[in-house]
Amino acid sequence: MKKKNLYWLIIGALGFFHLQSLLEDVIPIFVSIFFILGIVFYLYRTVLLQVENLPFRWNLILVVLQVLVLLLSLLSSSIWMSFILFVLFISLEIIRTGWSKGTAELARTIDKHEEQLEQINETFRVVRSERHDFLKHVSAIHFMLENKKELEAKVYLDELVDSYEETNFSIKGESGVVAGVLHQAYIRAKKLNVDLIYDLDVPLSTLPLPDQKMVTLIGNLLTNSIDASEEWQKKSRKQATVTVQFYKRSGLYILKCKNNSLQIPTKVLDELFHTYGKTTKGGSHEGLGTKVIKEIVEEHQGFLDFVYKEEEFEVKIKIPAIK
Repeated sequence: MKKKNLYWLIIGALGFFHLQSLLEDVIPIFVSIFFILGIVFYLYRTVLLQVENLPFRWNLILVVLQVLVLLLSLLSSSIWMSFILFVLFISLEIIRTGWSKGTAELARTIDKHEEQLEQINETFRVVRSERHDFLKHVSAIHFMLENKKELEAKVYLDELVDSYEETNFSIKGESGVVAGVLHQAYIRAKKLNVDLIYDLDVPLSTLPLPDQKMVTLIGNLLTNSIDASEEWQKKSRKQATVTVQFYKRSGLYILKCKNNSLQIPTKVLDELFHTYGKTTKGGSHEGLGTKVIKEIVEEHQGFLDFVYKEEEFEVKIKIPAIK
């Protein structure tokens, strides 16, 4: 956060001096100050700053270039030259923002691919382990039935079904990457004693989204819901529940995710899916997931709506069934 504030301070100061050198004979200095403060505040609230993803050396080089451009502007007696140098200053900042954003996207993509691979491997390991032990369980039940121990066989079978339930809910009809996400979310919710219910009429994998976007969308939805439910459960000391529904109606895929949640301030609700940094969770959460979810939905001509009522938060997503 300190780096972010320092960045905006430097850019604001450089922008102010540029504006003064360009319009010092046209507008008073206090107008320039208020104008720059307004621009910086707007960008601070709406732009996801990722400048820290660039190596320090390149950030320093860009700052030095911007300072040199400013010095040339201050020394110039031509308003047109000052204007060109001001445009050059803005262009350098656009290059920095685009470059840092691209670097951050690449880093996130690599992390996501590694996470997906780990989830798929873990899900495959669980399935392989269950398959390996299946005949042993059948033999044990067969032995109990042969020895007229029907009650013991029933108890054993019930426990076996419960242990298979979490895997079956996650992988039934799903592609590898989606199955991995669902399975890991189910395991995490179970460890936190959060009841996670998958009510899926059709597999989530049928969503007309690329695997990377699908994992990001579903992963963020489940992570946000489980985190919020965990906090609500700690405070209320009641059983928290996350319900995921997915079905197809009239050419639309409809995805609903409902979870328990602590009271959400109205200001946060108003900007929840529109700006970065807004979150229903406390602590050190950055609030990136909700904006990313909305971007993916809109990118695929979808519609997103959400409702918070009586300590329950529900997200409803509609995406056209067009590939």
